[in-house]
Amino acid sequence: MFGALRERDFRLLFTGQTISLIGSSITTIALAFAVLGISPHHYAVDYGIVGAAGLAPLVAFLLVGGVWADRLPRQWVMLVSDVVRFACQAVMAWLLLTHRATIWELVVLQFVRGTAEAFFRPAQTGLTPHTVSAERLQQANALRGLAESLGVTMGAALGGVLVAAIGSGWAIGFDSLSYLASAAFLWGLRGLVPAASTLSGSLSAAEAGLTAGLADGAADLRQGEPGRQAGSFLRDLREGWHEFRSRTWLWVVVCEAAVFHLLIIAPLMVLGPYVAHHSLGGAAAWGAILASLGVGQIIGGVSGLRLQPARPLLLCGWLTLLEVPLFAFFALGYGAPALIAAAALCGISAALVNVLWETTLQEQIPPEALSRVSAFDLMGSLAFYPLGMIVAGPIAAVIGISGSFAVAGGATLASAALQITVPDIRRVHRRQPAPRLSPRPDDVAVVEAGAPPEHAQTGLPVSSHSRYSAE
Repeated sequence: MFGALRERDFRLLFTGQTISLIGSSITTIALAFAVLGISPHHYAVDYGIVGAAGLAPLVAFLLVGGVWADRLPRQWVMLVSDVVRFACQAVMAWLLLTHRATIWELVVLQFVRGTAEAFFRPAQTGLTPHTVSAERLQQANALRGLAESLGVTMGAALGGVLVAAIGSGWAIGFDSLSYLASAAFLWGLRGLVPAASTLSGSLSAAEAGLTAGLADGAADLRQGEPGRQAGSFLRDLREGWHEFRSRTWLWVVVCEAAVFHLLIIAPLMVLGPYVAHHSLGGAAAWGAILASLGVGQIIGGVSGLRLQPARPLLLCGWLTLLEVPLFAFFALGYGAPALIAAAALCGISAALVNVLWETTLQEQIPPEALSRVSAFDLMGSLAFYPLGMIVAGPIAAVIGISGSFAVAGGATLASAALQITVPDIRRVHRRQPAPRLSPRPDDVAVVEAGAPPEHAQTGLPVSSHSRYSAE
């Protein structure tokens, strides 16, 4: 089950990202309660602005990050991004600890951090296939999801305790150090295939008529050609867009994810801490709910190590139904025990959806275009998330917190129905990896040029379908 961890580079990537995700989950709690401390009477609006400030550059610069992640060594793109994010969180911690922090300083720092993350995420999606052998790819994706789940569980529990005991500033300071740890593990990666730009031109009609398997093989060969020149930025972008829009199942699911973040995730992340503060006992209760979400993600991640459904995206639709009880219980005003139990179900669904979506992308998309397609996926899926963060508070002021969560529950049902009923989503079938031509030791982490390509967080594991990712 854990064979992918025997491969050195994936083991380093997994360890670094697990530490980073623990820190990010701590900040998920600490930042909300920091804003509550600075602006208790305008929390919902101010926290929505701070949250949107971190998300807006992620959406705005993902395409740029995706192009450069396909051009530059992805390891170095991720490493520089980690250093920038460390600096942002360290300054934020200092401002909070010295009681100098204002809402607008938090907004600026979150904007810079989000910009760095826009380069990190596409690079991570494209890097993973080069750290693990082809037949262990889904296992690696499941383990990445497991790392995210461990991060959410441990970080949420630790974050709730830290915020309650010593305050948000020290908690965010821990997060800053976690980015340094991630950078150190990235520094240790070796022997990775350098990123190469994409095809020098659009596919011909004859190429377009080839089977998907032959197309993937041809793309791999083109990627490995010596002396191949990088194309222009706009051409790279157009080719990534062609790969994205040519698959109906892909852009339909991304549109669904955009609405999901607007109507479901944003209200949960803005209003959840408020409910915990006023009705459930404070930061520790919100930490317990997010920790339970993480426990569910661990269960789902372990299940994803072996789960190989013939129609993975259809199964994603059915799994989404497990997320409805959490929003229904918030809407009905249930107490912490019921919310904690519902969060575990939600986590199981989120983890499995993430693993299945990531593996589907990595199997269906040519490897040399994967970072750009991942960028379109993330940008489209998160497009309305900043808006959702900003309007969650004002909408709740009109329809009430219970009304907001009722809308979120109904939207979750609609999301599941879409994934179950759309024919192009139902028809996506799992591909079997091509057999190796020669044996290779377990600790060699380079994926050969002809191997099948490598989503999710999400962490964030970081695809758009890491819906409850801390990153």
